[in-house]
Amino acid sequence: MPPNPARPVGLHRSDDGAGVSALHQRSIGRLAADLRKGAVTARELLDHYLERIERLDPALNAFVFLDPEAVNAAQSSDARLKAGRPLGPLDGIPVSVKDNLLVRGCPAVWGSPLYVDYVPDHDELPVARLRAAGAVLLGKTNTPEFSLRGFTDNPVFGPTRNPWNLALTPGGSSGGAAAAVAAGLCPIALGTDGGGSIRRPAAHTGLVGFKPGLGRVERGDGFPPLMFDCEVVGPLARSTADARLMFDVLAAHGRTSPSRGPLKILAVERFGDAPVDPMLAARCRQVASDLKALGHEVTFGPLPFEIDDAMLAWQALTSASLAWLAEQEPRFLESASSEYVDQARGGSNLTGADYVALTQTLFNFRTLTAKTFREVDIIMTPCTAAQPWPVDRPYPPIIDGQRVGPRGHAVFTAWVNACGHPAIAVPARPGDDGLPTGVQWVAARDADEVLFDLAEAYEAAHPWIFRWPALAD
Repeated sequence: MPPNPARPVGLHRSDDGAGVSALHQRSIGRLAADLRKGAVTARELLDHYLERIERLDPALNAFVFLDPEAVNAAQSSDARLKAGRPLGPLDGIPVSVKDNLLVRGCPAVWGSPLYVDYVPDHDELPVARLRAAGAVLLGKTNTPEFSLRGFTDNPVFGPTRNPWNLALTPGGSSGGAAAAVAAGLCPIALGTDGGGSIRRPAAHTGLVGFKPGLGRVERGDGFPPLMFDCEVVGPLARSTADARLMFDVLAAHGRTSPSRGPLKILAVERFGDAPVDPMLAARCRQVASDLKALGHEVTFGPLPFEIDDAMLAWQALTSASLAWLAEQEPRFLESASSEYVDQARGGSNLTGADYVALTQTLFNFRTLTAKTFREVDIIMTPCTAAQPWPVDRPYPPIIDGQRVGPRGHAVFTAWVNACGHPAIAVPARPGDDGLPTGVQWVAARDADEVLFDLAEAYEAAHPWIFRWPALAD
């Protein structure tokens, strides 16, 4: 039977679990230290989050399944911690996993009726790395069908709501992950980003969202890739340090050398004539001023390369991948939502030569962007072109008085997936509406650590960790 869409299933907290009300407000570093000195046990920490999920998640719908093995994992962690043999800095820390990533023994529905009966018997590679590091895999978070849309709703589990305003979406496709962390239902989340799916929900909920550079976090043993190699796995967290800690566990190789001295930052507050909420553009300018005050060299200008061809190729490759999935899954045409069936049919019209041409377009774009990052260290943009919109709509139809299509709100992020560069979303000052806002910083290939260094310095000067939605109290 498929999981019950009305509430998470599979795990219940114990009645004797001890906890401290402020546990969910502590950083992972602080929690790890508390675990090691015995101030709290992994089981108590797990129970604390389970109580919050039971109490708060019915209003959010962030989780779609809770892993019954989490209790055993927490108890095993406590045994290691008591013996002084932790597996790493995440040992005993609860982590949520987006429902397009495989966790052994947990349903992997991918937001689609096509997979309501699928329960994998293995972990996808990034999940396996977290488990090997001692993380307590708490459960699965909601995602749109096939993780292909910028809002979080699907025909199996329904919509996820933004903890800052339950009438609004947290964005997508890692919307369940973002809502869970923002509401204090888990300390950190594992998400995926194929066109901004970590960064935009992070901006909409006041979090740090990191999209690793191509190849830094290896994939394997999961669902078929629908976005060529553009979708990557990364963390959503309340602080830069927490996001960095998870990235270090996931990364395929060690840290690269950060750049030294002031960074050359190009601030781009709009792409051509694409509309942007004026308030979000103003927040971008404010962050630029803040970065100048920190000693960086910031200039404003247009994006120094064209992205239209790369965006068309990115979209077409996704359609071709859906066509392939439809051929592999006999029930696709009857089970998948009509919009994806139509997209798959469109993709089936592409020839092999078309597919090679599309991939070549992406490779050419990657060469082009690499040249730009020889001249600048960081490109900064708003993270989103619009603030969160009503939860019952797939996208905001009007931005700054102009009509836009389904990706009008998402213009700033997908080009980074096409070129494979690392990017980070960090909170800016709250909007005039009281909701979170965010900016995006993009760095050169293999300069992931430069982004973390910049974000940590910026967070120290302009902290956001104290900001919580009223729902999380």
